[in-house]
Amino acid sequence: MTANEVLIELKALSTPDHFAKLAHFGITDTNAYGVKVPHIRQLSKLIGKNHELALELWNTGNHEARLLATMIEKKEMITETQFDAWVNDFNSWDICDQSCSLLGQTPFSLQKIDEYSTRTEEYVKRTAFVLMCEQAVHHKKVENEQFYPFLQIIKREAWDERNFVRKAINWALRQIGKRNETLRIMAIETGERIMLQGTKSARWIATDALRELNSTAVIHRIKTKRK
Repeated sequence: MTANEVLIELKALSTPDHFAKLAHFGITDTNAYGVKVPHIRQLSKLIGKNHELALELWNTGNHEARLLATMIEKKEMITETQFDAWVNDFNSWDICDQSCSLLGQTPFSLQKIDEYSTRTEEYVKRTAFVLMCEQAVHHKKVENEQFYPFLQIIKREAWDERNFVRKAINWALRQIGKRNETLRIMAIETGERIMLQGTKSARWIATDALRELNSTAVIHRIKTKRK
């Protein structure tokens, strides 16, 4: 299947109703068809893994084609150049988050967290914190020490009031804290320090994260995992 054939398939799966919802969910509708993600995922299963097609689909600039590209790309084929190029192209939170599910499996992931955390572009900076979430949720055997620098970055960048950055910072703090009791305590301490910064963004990030990390549900879940 060629890239043009895939675009035809995607357009056939689109609906005016879903297209109208893109802007409501904070997703750019420029060069988008309006296809639901489950339908894109079904198409990816029919296509299978295909590095060359993934690159071609990404280069179309079409929103759904790029989501599909992240689903059919082979993680072992991704170079650092491609990693940076795709991240620099991010123009919506869903492209960022879906791509990080793939990019978080590459050997470049950890070094990019520190690098992207100080970038000025909203979605590039968001990438740093979504990659932290990927590490926290999916890399089960990683030692606690890997997350200590992440907490420092989270504290340092909590001033950023851009919506999709602060939400990702909050997400990363909560996911790290939910790994185990040691990291929960450290994440709580980080949240308390963030609260002292006094900015609107810092207060929101800290308040929301502390509410969850101190909740009975999270404490019970961690205790159950430990047993």
